[in-house]
Amino acid sequence: MPRGRMTIGLYNSYDPVKFAEAHRRALARAAPVALAFDANLATFGFPFERDLRTPQQTAAWVSGTTTIGLEGKYLRELAEAGRLLTFEFPKRGFPPQLGDVVVTTNHPDPKKAVDAKFLAGLLRGGTSFVLVFGLGPHGLDDRDVEALGRYHFDLTGRGLVLETATAIGAAPAIIAAHLDS
Repeated sequence: MPRGRMTIGLYNSYDPVKFAEAHRRALARAAPVALAFDANLATFGFPFERDLRTPQQTAAWVSGTTTIGLEGKYLRELAEAGRLLTFEFPKRGFPPQLGDVVVTTNHPDPKKAVDAKFLAGLLRGGTSFVLVFGLGPHGLDDRDVEALGRYHFDLTGRGLVLETATAIGAAPAIIAAHLDS
């Protein structure tokens, strides 16, 4: 049975109108993590320029203004491989093609809480999922987004708050470490 696909989902909790340096840095930092752990990278509600029609155009535009990730090389690689996805803010749910929605949070709903071993088991069993990370100082403080998650994942298992870039790097690594166990 083929493995499911993990997607790193970046949910814009910054300015919904103006593309900021924080958006650019989040993309540049998440791209090599996605490549390293064979994941897709998806954005939700990012205020990209309207004339950007393809993931390749988006990657080239972002890459032209960053020095992170070898000037966006990894972001461009994801786009060329069809693994960079852009979506509007989810209104009634996340795109179903991404699989199950896993909200990353340090305060999971006990009924939805899962650990990395469980998520690795989903992938081994052929189930895809999107790990949703909130960007900005308050992460996914929108309770509507948390309600959309089938699962909640506290990657520390202890309720510790991690800086976003740290969490984006650690979560796929912890899940990948359980894939072969």
